[in-house]
Amino acid sequence: MRVFINWTPVYMPGVDKSSKSGNESFLNENREICRLASIDIGTNSTHLLIAAIDPSLNAFSIDFAEKSTTRLGERDPETGYLSKLSMNRAFETLKRFKELALSYKVTNLVIAATSAVREAPNGVDFLNQIKRMLDLDVDLISGSEEARLIYLGVLSGMQFGNKPHFILDIGGGSTELILADSHDARALTSTKIGAVCLQREFIKTDEPLTTQKFEFLKSYIKGSLEQAVRKVSSRIKDNDIPVLVATSGTALAIGALLASKSINSEFKLHGYKVKKNKLDKVLQELVLMNPEERAKLPNMSERRAEIIVPGALILQISMEMLGVEELILSERALREGLVVDWMFRHGFLEDRFTFQGSIRQRTVLHQVQRFSVDTLSAERVAQYALALYDNTFGVMHHDKGEGRDLLWAAAMLHSCGKHINISAYHKHSFYLIRHGELLGYSQLEHLMVACIARYHRKSFPKKRHDAWQLLLNSYEKKLVSELAIILRLATSINKRPEDIISSINVQTKSNIINIELIPNHLGQNIDLEKWNLNKTISTIRKHSEMEINII
Repeated sequence: MRVFINWTPVYMPGVDKSSKSGNESFLNENREICRLASIDIGTNSTHLLIAAIDPSLNAFSIDFAEKSTTRLGERDPETGYLSKLSMNRAFETLKRFKELALSYKVTNLVIAATSAVREAPNGVDFLNQIKRMLDLDVDLISGSEEARLIYLGVLSGMQFGNKPHFILDIGGGSTELILADSHDARALTSTKIGAVCLQREFIKTDEPLTTQKFEFLKSYIKGSLEQAVRKVSSRIKDNDIPVLVATSGTALAIGALLASKSINSEFKLHGYKVKKNKLDKVLQELVLMNPEERAKLPNMSERRAEIIVPGALILQISMEMLGVEELILSERALREGLVVDWMFRHGFLEDRFTFQGSIRQRTVLHQVQRFSVDTLSAERVAQYALALYDNTFGVMHHDKGEGRDLLWAAAMLHSCGKHINISAYHKHSFYLIRHGELLGYSQLEHLMVACIARYHRKSFPKKRHDAWQLLLNSYEKKLVSELAIILRLATSINKRPEDIISSINVQTKSNIINIELIPNHLGQNIDLEKWNLNKTISTIRKHSEMEINII
């Protein structure tokens, strides 16, 4: 989808307004990528994100992200005021973040302050000081608006399909619980409990919690969450079984801790699945430790070690109250939601459904552009591969539809490693896809896309290959093998720079596959394509019992 708009830009303080002429729109005639910075001033940390917005794809990618532990939640216990020390930390962080944003030549900056500033009696004074000292405008957002923006952020990086989703964001001072689908949010809630405020109120020493305190804290959390859980539960339709998505530092820290114990610890946290029984087990271990001992755990910062127990308790009790046994981690949340909301307001996106429904396609096309892939050639390969896939179920593959998107993505990206090394580009393509960003695909699907591209040429999978060892079960390996063979056939047809083959006709009978190549013009010589295809078929016959013929 391409959206052509013309509007007057709102410039970030400090950006030279004379650099744009009066009649030049933000999306200039060359439709260049523009940059937007978003800042989330949270209770525990302040986050910066710099996004590159591609007008041609109506999508954004993340150029830079950083966070600083500003601890605004450490308010005066008597008055509830933000402390001078925490405000000074925030001033220094915002000053640095503004300089970083300017160095990336961003043209707009959106900033939101959440729970700590919202609840503090001097919160508005603090924002006025930011304006006076740094010339930065900060929006003080409500709990429900925070929940809405979190929903948009999660939606920007996760495929919802037709399923409803619970979204849980455990912050330092509040917890947002949302029920949403790909169309819109059905229920937005914000509860005034968070990892920092619970630690401040209930955990006064560094000693491990006693059983009595632990049980009291659980009861307090459960009572605090009851209204939010009741609201989202009441919006669930008949036969709906919502998926739980968890975001925020607490959930990601638990995920990182569990992932460090897995043989696949190199998986990205985005899309990582956490079973409740594993959360229960790790929480039992954390409760018995003091902060110093927790800080020695893998991927656990000193500050996170102080607040991880109350945060993990919120996570555990939320799962119990919602009746779910598994959650999926999302690395996207409020910061990304600010970017998406800005894109909606300025005409880049028509609606949430259009935006969400094409996440997979847009993220793959973004990588195609990023790695300078020949788009027309990749599209031809994808066309041939999908034609083979659609007409060979039960013979060439046994996938019932789940792998179609994976095959398409692998076909579009199979040659992205060519600019590194032409002779072994399939290996480089694997690495680039594996460590790139494929939004809307789970961590396993992401890996499978990379493996399909890896095995589309040269050697077939071998047990000693690192890529093959990452696939854990026989189903994953079988599907990757089958789809890689399809991609191998598709690429063998596409050897010329110009478009010679208009389509392919595929017929199957028992264990026999007949492939007919249809040229663009009647009588056109396609001997080269037939020769390449026949050579590939000869190689496949050594590894498969299929009989493939060219007609």
